[in-house]
Amino acid sequence: MPSRSDLANAIRALSMDSVQKAKSGHPGAPMGMADIAQVLWADFLQHNPANPDWYDRDRFVLSNGHGSMLIYSLLHLSGYDLPIEELKNFRQMDSKTPGHPEYGYTVGVETTTGPLGQGIANAVGMALAEKVLAGQFNREGHDIVDHNTYAFLGDGCMMEGISHEVCSLAGTLGLGKLVAFYDDNGISIDGEVEGWFTDDTVKRFEAYGWQVIPRVNGHDPEEIKQAIETAKANTEQPTLICCKTIIGFGSPNKEGKEDCHGAPLGDDEIVLTREKLGWNHPPFEIPADIKAKWDAKEAGAKAEAAWDEKFAAYSAAYPELASEFVRRMKGELPGDFSAIADAFIESVNAKGEVIASRKASQNSIEALAPSLPELFGGSADLAGSNLTLWSGAQGVSAADPSGNYCFYGVREFGMTAMINGITLHGGLKPYGATFFIFMEYARNALRMAALMKQPVIHVYTHDSIGLGEDGPTHQPVEQLTAMRSTPNLNTWRPADAVESAVAWVCAIQSTQTPNAMVFSRQNLAHNERTAQQIADIRKGGYVLKAATNPDAVLIATGSEVSLAVEAAATLEAQGKSIQVVSMPCTDVFDTQDQAYINEVLPAGVKRFAIEAAAKDFWYKYVGLDGGIIGMSSFGESAPAGELYKHFGITAEALVALVEEKI
Repeated sequence: MPSRSDLANAIRALSMDSVQKAKSGHPGAPMGMADIAQVLWADFLQHNPANPDWYDRDRFVLSNGHGSMLIYSLLHLSGYDLPIEELKNFRQMDSKTPGHPEYGYTVGVETTTGPLGQGIANAVGMALAEKVLAGQFNREGHDIVDHNTYAFLGDGCMMEGISHEVCSLAGTLGLGKLVAFYDDNGISIDGEVEGWFTDDTVKRFEAYGWQVIPRVNGHDPEEIKQAIETAKANTEQPTLICCKTIIGFGSPNKEGKEDCHGAPLGDDEIVLTREKLGWNHPPFEIPADIKAKWDAKEAGAKAEAAWDEKFAAYSAAYPELASEFVRRMKGELPGDFSAIADAFIESVNAKGEVIASRKASQNSIEALAPSLPELFGGSADLAGSNLTLWSGAQGVSAADPSGNYCFYGVREFGMTAMINGITLHGGLKPYGATFFIFMEYARNALRMAALMKQPVIHVYTHDSIGLGEDGPTHQPVEQLTAMRSTPNLNTWRPADAVESAVAWVCAIQSTQTPNAMVFSRQNLAHNERTAQQIADIRKGGYVLKAATNPDAVLIATGSEVSLAVEAAATLEAQGKSIQVVSMPCTDVFDTQDQAYINEVLPAGVKRFAIEAAAKDFWYKYVGLDGGIIGMSSFGESAPAGELYKHFGITAEALVALVEEKI
């Protein structure tokens, strides 16, 4: 019968051979963590390779994603649909084994990792989702939500600031089903980390409120097993298992050195490594007895069948809750949501309120959340400014996790990566909020949501120089351009309460695209619309004021739409024909058919754009012969009205520009 060492060496062999064949990759971490992975996956991890989407499976996250051959080896050996040909095709075009683990490419990969620190943040989000759903759905004698989240992380993840943000919060929230394994090998790309990383990690995590198991020999299966048992026994605290490992374990000349961190071992060194490990098998060949021992399909099927029995009993006792749980885990909206949303939008239009779009956002949450119990809110210590709380909001805590709102504290990056993990887990539809300028702290996590096609909802307020006196440190200028340039991200900047309501509905109904909604601090005028115009808001851009044979088209977003309307009235009094276009979401508008685009932006007509943000983005719509009113510098500290005049973002300036050009 194969020993644990044989099983771990299968990981090492596949990892070093795949990296060598690709002539690219990171063999050191998979070889160093192979023993830990073998114990966890063989003895503890509850999963079913035949059904990777089983609701109550344990989640496994490889936060040190550069060691991707570790998870690919595990998935292949365990029986997932990842044939050996894919490992041979590591890091090649169209393979299911990209350089870093990517959600949606490889079956069994729970999240995309590679940007260090974000994997552990995703794992914290997943563990929070598990705890919240358990609080909402479990009943006495019926624990249908009862699984662990396991994460591997290394020195790089520990050094990234996001690990502090999320691990601090994980301790506060008592995420006792979260178990993290710290690969303490003392090596990073530049060499031995003692020259730049001397933190006392044990004390650090104890201060967060974690259970810490120090000095575990990462190459001793019995020590590893005992540590995991201790971790699982404590459900009140998250656990960090500090594993001392040797990077590139088994390589005679490169183990324990940075040489094996991010480069192939080399053919000669692989021969020597095989000899040292006693692995006398050709590349990509796994002996039948080792493969059979690794195969988890039978055990996985039994585990899921046992859960199915539990869920059947739960369904009999609580049929409505069971149905709701399945709906939410499938990511389906309630059957009556569309009707509720349409009625709400109609009511907003009928009221015609002159309010800040951040207040309109809060009104949208208040109206839509009661019909959407999976909506899970949060803000990075700005709830009173972002206006993300509503009358039914209930904060989650370690003692009571059944709520629907998380107070993330001042942790923009951590919050954004956590809600990625919450979304990936399933069962909750999170939104996270902060000032728009602080999306810069969180930008890479925002990008990861777009890359993973996760319909995360971002609420950003204080959208421009219109926030006034806080000044240029808080006034966004270039951020809209950055977000609009991000693939698969819809950025909304609504002009009034109606557009805000539509943006919220579109964000909630999205299935594969994150949506960022950018709201104002100041009040915005209501715009009269027909039913067709309201319907066209969903298209990202539409004709707010039509003109026959227009002399010019004025394009605006957010608070500047009213300026465009005012400018159009002045120009029409001069005998000009002016069409006004509101474009709350350029990303969605760009996906419309050409006939609609031509209707909104007629060919051969000069176009002008006005927006209190960076000007250059708008050349794609107005061309070099059009005109743009916007920002070309940072803002200033002054009342909003004075700032608009100072920077020339006024109806008068737009009129003058049109007169000059036509």
